[in-house]
Amino acid sequence: MIRVLIADDQGMVRTGFTVFLSAQADIEVVGEAANGEEAVRRAAELRPDVVLMDVRMPVMDGLTATRRLLSSGDGPKVLILTTFDLDDYVYEALRAGASGFLLKDASAVQLAEAVRVVAAGDALIAPAVTKRLIHEFARLGAPRAPTVRRLAELTERETEVLALVAQAMSNQEIAEKLVVAEQTVKTHVGRVLMKLGLRDRAQAIVYAYETGLVRPGD
Repeated sequence: MIRVLIADDQGMVRTGFTVFLSAQADIEVVGEAANGEEAVRRAAELRPDVVLMDVRMPVMDGLTATRRLLSSGDGPKVLILTTFDLDDYVYEALRAGASGFLLKDASAVQLAEAVRVVAAGDALIAPAVTKRLIHEFARLGAPRAPTVRRLAELTERETEVLALVAQAMSNQEIAEKLVVAEQTVKTHVGRVLMKLGLRDRAQAIVYAYETGLVRPGD
């Protein structure tokens, strides 16, 4: 079972998500939180696998709560609830360790699938979000991560795979482009994450841009 905590200051949103997710055979909603501070506290108590985290909440916002949850390195996966037109927090949310983004008006099927994807360790980043992320890297200018030397630990193929991951390509798309089996791509991605000390594909995308491996417009 995938254990989920829902953090949103709107009671109707929490109730709706709870109803959707509780109908899934493999998902259990273990708790709710009305603000970021409560989300951090309840996550410590309930140890969920995934936290659905709204960005704009009273007392403590979702970004601060995400940083608190993931500061120890062994926190839950965080799926940010967003409205693309309003929330300009994509870059900071990924840097904070969020594993993906989900529109608040997502369907029940999309919601359940998003939870499964993030729980499995994959990133959930829609093309619209990726474009915004790339725009933010372009605005920030030159690469600024001090860990570029760690790229030298990757093989040529692993570096190639990382660059394609940074373009938000799926394992299947990467496999087709490189003419290899999808399982081979999964193995490469796993090794990249391990060698670079990254949690998931979302952090891999941030790392690739910050080190200059991939640049906006590539």
